[in-house]
Amino acid sequence: MNSLKSLLLVLVVCATNVILAAEEGIFIPRLVAEPTLADFEGMEPRTALAQSMTKVEGFIQREPDDGVPSSQRTEVYMGYDQTNLYAIWLAFDTNPELIRANLSSRENINGDDRVGLTIDAFNDQRTALSFHASPFGIQWDARWTEGSDLRAGFDTSFDGLWYSDGELTDKGYMVSMAVPLRSLRFPDSEEQLWRVQFGRNIPRLSEFSYWPEYTIEIEGRLNQTALLRGIENVSPGNNSQFIPFLFAREVDVLDPRAAGGPKFESDSELDAGLDAKFVFNDAWVLDLTLNPDFSQIESDQPQVTVNERFEVQFPERRPFFLENADFFSTDSILVFSRRIVDPEGGIRFTGRSGNYGLGVILINDEAPGLNRAATDPLNGEKANIGILRGFRDISEQSRIGFLLSDRELGDGYNRVASLDARFKLNDNWIADMQLVGTDSEPLAGGAATTGYQRNIQINHTGRTVTSHTHFVETTDNFRTDLGFQNRFFKPDTSGIHNSLNLNFYPENSNLNLWTPGVFDVYLNDTDGTRIYHQFSPRLDFNWDTTRVGINYTDYTEILRPKDFAGIISNTRYDYDTWDFTVTNSTLQSATVRASYRQGKALNLVPALGTLPYVADTSRIDVSLFWRPIDRLGIDNTYLYTTLENHRGGTRIFTNEIFRSSWNYQFTTELSLRFITQYDATEAGPATRLKDDENLNFDVLLRYVINPWSAFYVGYNANQSNFDIIEMEGERELVVANDLRRDGDQFFVKFSYLLKR
Repeated sequence: MNSLKSLLLVLVVCATNVILAAEEGIFIPRLVAEPTLADFEGMEPRTALAQSMTKVEGFIQREPDDGVPSSQRTEVYMGYDQTNLYAIWLAFDTNPELIRANLSSRENINGDDRVGLTIDAFNDQRTALSFHASPFGIQWDARWTEGSDLRAGFDTSFDGLWYSDGELTDKGYMVSMAVPLRSLRFPDSEEQLWRVQFGRNIPRLSEFSYWPEYTIEIEGRLNQTALLRGIENVSPGNNSQFIPFLFAREVDVLDPRAAGGPKFESDSELDAGLDAKFVFNDAWVLDLTLNPDFSQIESDQPQVTVNERFEVQFPERRPFFLENADFFSTDSILVFSRRIVDPEGGIRFTGRSGNYGLGVILINDEAPGLNRAATDPLNGEKANIGILRGFRDISEQSRIGFLLSDRELGDGYNRVASLDARFKLNDNWIADMQLVGTDSEPLAGGAATTGYQRNIQINHTGRTVTSHTHFVETTDNFRTDLGFQNRFFKPDTSGIHNSLNLNFYPENSNLNLWTPGVFDVYLNDTDGTRIYHQFSPRLDFNWDTTRVGINYTDYTEILRPKDFAGIISNTRYDYDTWDFTVTNSTLQSATVRASYRQGKALNLVPALGTLPYVADTSRIDVSLFWRPIDRLGIDNTYLYTTLENHRGGTRIFTNEIFRSSWNYQFTTELSLRFITQYDATEAGPATRLKDDENLNFDVLLRYVINPWSAFYVGYNANQSNFDIIEMEGERELVVANDLRRDGDQFFVKFSYLLKR
């Protein structure tokens, strides 16, 4: 009993010291030289330089045991000079042979041990930059945004220029980080006051620990960071970047709309362009682009789009849109930059001063006028786009802002005006509000229409209870050509959705957490007619390396005449599904995730001349990430969906997607990637779909020095089920049983970062 009391006393003293240290913050010194891992040989500060750095220790778990000291000791040593911010990590481990570390490409360190540094350089507790590294020094970085909307959390599209190194030892591992001040944005002042958070992830234990303590009992991350003091008289000075690029490719592709019928056409393309970045007073950024490099080297992850009523969202990856991307984020997504497909050039200006922030985008888009007939009035026309965003921070983690956008094309336009606010009510409650108005005119001219949208959400975050309540109302003529609106934000919709989760943490059990929860949705049209209801109770269980989820969903959906051609009056459909999901990462070399869905679904692709109806459905999703050796990562995904009539079992369609991605890492810079993806839809007599089969091969050799200095050589080939037949002297494209090549391309891309 005495030993237990002593242990509890030690824990209380440690926790108290951590809290006091976090409140006071840390003071870091200006260093006379750049620290390296050699200064910490044997995982100890050996040199005078190492001993002069500020030491941080006493990490506290957030998961799986919130508030308990980390199971493994971590020390961080901090310092800075006129050029860089430095962090040296000593990650001790009582079982160093169990540390998960693999040689992989940048950003692909999921499943590995890692340490991370999060910096809020404006001390505004709204946004921050996060820099993580694996035991081999492989980098992962992201922008963190506070909030609860779709844009909140980590945005991994951010790419920063920084330096890291790593080394495994018989005591654990060491990591060094050097973050150039040029890569950060901060106030123009002699004395800096930042916020900082240190974190460590031990995947074999599902453990996330932090200094200072980052507890689940309080909403928000950056409000739980520590003040970082000591940085004085620093400025990158003349901070400008130039990224020229060269892109060349040879293409041989089937053109189904060619004059006289479908035929293969070969083409060569040589393209060059320039991205430029100028930073003023350390906080204001001007981005310019000329013939921007919007070729996408990295492919999107597969998603099922067959029999889906609403658009699927893919993330933005293009560099021009990434600087201060969170500035343009609001709860209703009014700026979805993938709507801007093929611009000639553009300008972005973003930054902040004190409590105020400003963002401007001026750009055009050639895509609307491409591939149109010569007689089409929009042939060769370009959309001109302007976006203005401003906000003011008030109190702690509260903000009010506005956003204006204008897209002009032909004789038409779409203009959007928005007011938004986020209020931090206390440690656990936040509220978001937004009012949006739109004014639109058709492309060919004509009567203008106006619409509005309003939404209010209230969220609670705590150790035991988390909840989300969200009301959204959107009128019929609401239109955002640059936005992305899911089911809850669609025009002529008014409703509320709620979620509630209760978290329970068993003591003296291998089970870390179990969570019963419920998600509920009611949607009406603006006349008050019910158009959708969803009720979804679920139960989740979390062990160290295994997660299991069980979910039941009951749907009621009403289709109106304007939702589906042929429906003459509102028609109600009732259906339900069961889902079972399991994720396991017990093995060091493999992570598997599998889910199974069984139940009923609405057939939105019935045979021509028939209306939607409820049918039986099942879906299997399986993904396996496997590392047979530490340089090779194999990521396999299989998605299978089937829909069939429950009376007689007549098949409506089956859809299969199989994707296998192999990446071999020769060095941290050089890698070879091979991807094959097979998509097949097999249609039955009860659907308007046609048999569709597609096989794609993608080979890419990459040499990446940093996100902007890279050399790529790639080859892509595609096959599909088609044939070309001649009828009465004309060629016609028809569906066939066998796969034939419909196109391939060979490309080379080079870009290089120039700094001054």
